[in-house]
Amino acid sequence: MVIDTNRVLDLWLFDDPQVTALRQVVRGGAVRWLATAAMRGELARVLGYPPIAAQLQRRRRDAAQVLAAFDRWARLMPVAPSSAVRCADPDDQMFIDLAVAWRAGLFSKDGEVLTLGRRLALLGATAHAGDWAGRARK
Repeated sequence: MVIDTNRVLDLWLFDDPQVTALRQVVRGGAVRWLATAAMRGELARVLGYPPIAAQLQRRRRDAAQVLAAFDRWARLMPVAPSSAVRCADPDDQMFIDLAVAWRAGLFSKDGEVLTLGRRLALLGATAHAGDWAGRARK
């Protein structure tokens, strides 16, 4: 599976109940969470944004803890080749490309990403907004 930055924050910062089962399968090793160094870099950058920094402080966490969860559970892969599915938001393209390359489930709550679901499915990838429910196997 591929998990976009907002869902990574839901997993390791916000403890969003919608991703509880996803967190469990990641921690339990039932799935492989695929990511790239650029995805980690984006996460590190986002953790420095003032609203996110305020949430870290409010929740008595720091950016290093969230990054440590990424480092522990994500399996770093090479950058994927550009896929035929293009997203209007260039920041989301790396997630789409990796999901297509590995025919993986992409977990995102980004509306632009989710609208690409049919096109992703034609290439063997899937897009999911919600929780795990046994959807992705990579």
